[in-house]
Amino acid sequence: MEGNNLEKTLQEGNLFRQLNCLIVAHLRHHNLTQAARAVASATMTPLDVEAPPNKLLELVAKGIAVEKDETLRGVLSSTLFDLGTALGYGLNPDPRVSSVDFSAVQDTKGSSKSFPKHETRHLSEHKNIARCARFSPDGKFVATGSADTSIKLFEISKIKQMMLPDSKEGPVRPVIRTFYDHVQPINDLDFHPQSTVLISGAKDNTIKFFDFSKATAKRAFRVIQDTHNVRSVSFHPSGDFLLAGTDHSIAHLYDVNTFQCYLSANTPEIGVNGAINQVRYSSTGGMYVTASKDGAIRLWDGVSASCVRAIADAHGTAEATSACFTKDQRFVLSCGKDSAVKLWEIGTGRLVKQYLGATHTQFRCQAVFNDTEEFVLSIDEPSNEIVIWDALTADKVAKWPSNHIGAPRWIEHSPTEAAFISCGTDRSVRFWKENL
Repeated sequence: MEGNNLEKTLQEGNLFRQLNCLIVAHLRHHNLTQAARAVASATMTPLDVEAPPNKLLELVAKGIAVEKDETLRGVLSSTLFDLGTALGYGLNPDPRVSSVDFSAVQDTKGSSKSFPKHETRHLSEHKNIARCARFSPDGKFVATGSADTSIKLFEISKIKQMMLPDSKEGPVRPVIRTFYDHVQPINDLDFHPQSTVLISGAKDNTIKFFDFSKATAKRAFRVIQDTHNVRSVSFHPSGDFLLAGTDHSIAHLYDVNTFQCYLSANTPEIGVNGAINQVRYSSTGGMYVTASKDGAIRLWDGVSASCVRAIADAHGTAEATSACFTKDQRFVLSCGKDSAVKLWEIGTGRLVKQYLGATHTQFRCQAVFNDTEEFVLSIDEPSNEIVIWDALTADKVAKWPSNHIGAPRWIEHSPTEAAFISCGTDRSVRFWKENL
């Protein structure tokens, strides 16, 4: 009995030491040096202890997800979403290893990598401009939204089968669902992180929920009626909340189960041209970022919804059209109609990289990382090309013809593999994947 108690005490002590190390490393990584010193001193933990960036946040998020899953077992009938594994959804593959350390952005000249050659294929056409695209978190599906008010859902495995040189199974149709329920153009899409639910935001001031596990479903099963044009949508990683970026200058936060809307009570002074072009959560939901028509990039606390940093002239007087976090949540990549793509350090608001050489002044252009964050992709409108930079050196490493008639309106990279989608004014949707 005494041996068991001793073993338990030793295990608990080891667990506390690991937790203290993670807390100190977390505070230090987020530039909270004074707090890190205080915790290190109080717990006798080395201040320079090493841990992967945001490891503590990742473990907490996983713990919350497990606790939520255990709570939901046996009471699924009372929840909004069926958390089944229809279509094998939600079983995320191991991501390709990222070798990028963005903290080393100042010491990387002359070490640019080559972007692998890709093959491309026309997948489908909408009846009007293809305006947006989004991959599912597991990389198994991609959806596109159009000015014709329709949404197409593609299965990636079917796309790859279609791209084989001699498919013996005859013609393959990669479009597995088409949804019609909006009355105005689609602006943005997102997938629920665990359930087979796709949401869309549109100019008709609505956010619609589609269950893509049901082959016959064409209409939304739930609808949020907003007060403004819904320009952008983003699910919280837990799936319990979603953000809507609208013509209003403050993102609208919705509880997914009750559809109650919350607005931040602590907001900066924002002018009349503060409509949000894009809103995106960080990987753990601890923060979210907005890119606005007034040229500003604003960072918000994911819990209190208060603005923690505003980069007022991130893109001068031109619109900021997109913004997304790095996986470690220490940097934000933004794009604007000033033809600039920029990397910002969250802790200081400092500009650390500019990716130049692509002109985009007309459309709501995206700049995105590839899945390993080694490269940045965007669009050059005059030449109708896709431009790729080395993410660390900011050197332009490739320019490819887009194969669209007219410049693409949107580019979106898979979160799990070397593949991306482009869609545009010519109504077409193209899939790109690395040549193997």
